[in-house]
Amino acid sequence: MKSNLSEIYFFNGLSNEEIDKFINSTHSKIKKHSKGERVIKALIPNSYIGILIHGTAQIISLDRFGNETVGHNLSKGSILGITSAVLGESALSVSVELTSDSEILWIPYKSLLVSGSTLGRIHGLMMKNFLELFCKENVLMMQKIELLSQKTLREKIIVYLIQHEKNQQSEKVSVPGRVQLSKELECHRSALTRELAQMQSEGLISCSQNWIRLNKEKMK
Repeated sequence: MKSNLSEIYFFNGLSNEEIDKFINSTHSKIKKHSKGERVIKALIPNSYIGILIHGTAQIISLDRFGNETVGHNLSKGSILGITSAVLGESALSVSVELTSDSEILWIPYKSLLVSGSTLGRIHGLMMKNFLELFCKENVLMMQKIELLSQKTLREKIIVYLIQHEKNQQSEKVSVPGRVQLSKELECHRSALTRELAQMQSEGLISCSQNWIRLNKEKMK
């Protein structure tokens, strides 16, 4: 078995031998990619579903005017490319850009569909895990909509921290650099820097370059 795939939720409930059998039966491949690479590109057909084994990535949406918007972040175990692989050319407005050096398992979508007769029980477990991961990705999309619907930058920051406290299971939320964070909040970096400094002076947050902690007792 390669790259400790048993640690990935997509393979939950499978033995090492069963994971190897799945990879061989579906002709899946593990590939290494570099930070900044767009492994899924808007307007380019895609027939693979990716599972992020190591690394991080972000969703980037392209509107009809050619403007890009940063969506939710992806981490170890996340699914890549499912929409374009399943729906084809009607859903090619989304890119996936890596925010670190990464390793990805690429699964041919058609092979995943037709492998049931060969894989039996393995296929049933895989599809269950796949659907659960897909639902979790939808939750992240809904969180992004909630975040961007806030009226002020301060409200966006607070909602962002509350969401990521839950996702990271920690009150001290790990955050990207200020440039990346401003893209996620859809604001100017200078405005974000000013607001964070003001919130810190008011005691609402504690922060460094790599983390922010929301002081909830100050919000009462």
